[in-house]
Amino acid sequence: MTNILELDITIKGSKPKIWRRVQVPAGITFYELHYVVQFAMGWQNDHLHQFIVGKGEEYIRPPHETDFEELTDSRVTKISEHLAAPNNNIVYEYDFGDSWEHDLVVKKVFEADPNQYYPVLVGGERACPPEDCGGIWGYADLQETLKKPGTKAYKEMVEWLGDVFDPEAFEVKKMNDAYFKNFMEKMKEWDILAPS
Repeated sequence: MTNILELDITIKGSKPKIWRRVQVPAGITFYELHYVVQFAMGWQNDHLHQFIVGKGEEYIRPPHETDFEELTDSRVTKISEHLAAPNNNIVYEYDFGDSWEHDLVVKKVFEADPNQYYPVLVGGERACPPEDCGGIWGYADLQETLKKPGTKAYKEMVEWLGDVFDPEAFEVKKMNDAYFKNFMEKMKEWDILAPS
């Protein structure tokens, strides 16, 4: 029987906390876990990413021609090498410019339910921050600006966002229907657009 890991994903420094809970097979690769995080959070896969073990003892990501440092290839490394038991954790960094860091923590390990598809999103709160808003500090400024309708800064922010942004908006079922019910197909579709 396949082991399933229940992981909590939290954006570091988010106040109030932006988090997701997912259940994933222990045998998937870090490359697949990258897409789990992208889909669960609501990111758009527009930037590079990496997983950071400990305090930078190891970096796990797909290799690129411009890499000079030694790293572990996420396409062949199983998540069970670092995430196998409750309280095991790792950091996922997305967008090296904005540096969105996510804490990934194993909450529990259990046997797969044969009637359930995996990976699956099972919980979470709050909307994903908009791409390219300046990291956690830029996002805090964005939220403050949106509390001041009628100001020039508010109008400029809404124009930049393309619509009104609701930081509380999040729906588990909507995300599962859009991404997780057909995870492998959606991952392949997005991978064509993945940064090289």
